Amino acid sequence: MKKLLILSGDPYHIPFIKKAVEMGFYTITCDFFENNPGHKFAHEYHNVSFMDKEAVLALARDLKIDGITCFAADEAMTTVSYVAEALGLPSYPYKSIEIINNKDLFRDFLRNNNFNVPNAKGYSSFEQAKSEFHNYKLPVMIKPVDSSGSRGISKIGNFEYLEEKIEYALSFSKAKRFLIEEYIEKKGYQVGGDGFSVNGEFVFRCFSNNHLNNTYLNPFLPLGGSWPSILPEHIQDKIHDEIQRLLNLLNMKTGPYNFDIRVDKNDNVFFIEMGARIGGNLIPHITNCATGVDLIEYTIKAALGEDCSDLKMVEPKGYWSCYIVNSQNSGIFKGVKFDSEFEKNNVVEYELFIKPGDRISAFTGADKKLGSMVLKYSSKEEMIEKMDNMTDYVKVIFEDSLVEK
Repeated sequence: MKKLLILSGDPYHIPFIKKAVEMGFYTITCDFFENNPGHKFAHEYHNVSFMDKEAVLALARDLKIDGITCFAADEAMTTVSYVAEALGLPSYPYKSIEIINNKDLFRDFLRNNNFNVPNAKGYSSFEQAKSEFHNYKLPVMIKPVDSSGSRGISKIGNFEYLEEKIEYALSFSKAKRFLIEEYIEKKGYQVGGDGFSVNGEFVFRCFSNNHLNNTYLNPFLPLGGSWPSILPEHIQDKIHDEIQRLLNLLNMKTGPYNFDIRVDKNDNVFFIEMGARIGGNLIPHITNCATGVDLIEYTIKAALGEDCSDLKMVEPKGYWSCYIVNSQNSGIFKGVKFDSEFEKNNVVEYELFIKPGDRISAFTGADKKLGSMVLKYSSKEEMIEKMDNMTDYVKVIFEDSLVEK
């Protein structure tokens, strides 16, 4: 029986862990949260932080694993590629993962290989950025180079807020570095979703429309995604070709990807992020609903060197979305109220991560989510209208609310 090491046993990893066991593999989890619920579904658990590459490598050697993987976590993916490369196991090149997981390195790589990329540069201090701020066309984005979940990101239109937003970005950066880049005005929705390559060929994609949290709290934080993408097919093909070119340059062979891509008014394609793993927020689940393709299963097969050559492109059927239940205010959670017709006709699955009486925080980052939903619609128009106006159909009830400034 092949041994698979999965980095983390948090709630989001439970479908991943269950699938590996179901597929007949000896499944081992590791992280430093021994009470994480996913561990009980694995055959074995070890209290080792997946942030510690050397400790995970030592554990992997001791366990004589056949594969290592993670789910929806860029930081864990760095460890996956490091350990896999050291042990000669299937994965992506460690150097390539370092590039795509660090925003300043990724922007430099894109620029050096003639991709569309905004004027951007990484810095370590306000003083460095201040001396070069005149080189940027406003507005600009300030981002930690190594954060995920849209944490620490700001958009500013003048110098006045630069120092404040740099401090905010650095508070989310383990490397204590931040990126300044000129803002890309998108046409339509930001492009999200997952894809998969086999032996270097990008064989499967399922692009989504990203619906963002357009409030003062964090306007760049996704509230969910809807499928299928409403972009014209020729634009989706253009994105596909740019992804293939990027995978070739990074020497990526077999495995999954998660995307955040913008298309501007001139149909230029810009990579915002690309993770070498499947996405969170139920993306692989919705992909399976819409196409019948189980990317969790293929990710596990890829990690263990199993044959993935049967994976082909499948067009989405129907209209689907995932939505993050959230509150724009802090307070004591009382419950969630649904529009009755919406609950009857659109809600396929619904899960809350909290209970009445819990204190909730305003939705400033992905870690502040209250629950999730899988939704289905009868038409593209219904899907877009309801996703863009979800507070008309789903209301979080709370008391003693304190608006976060």
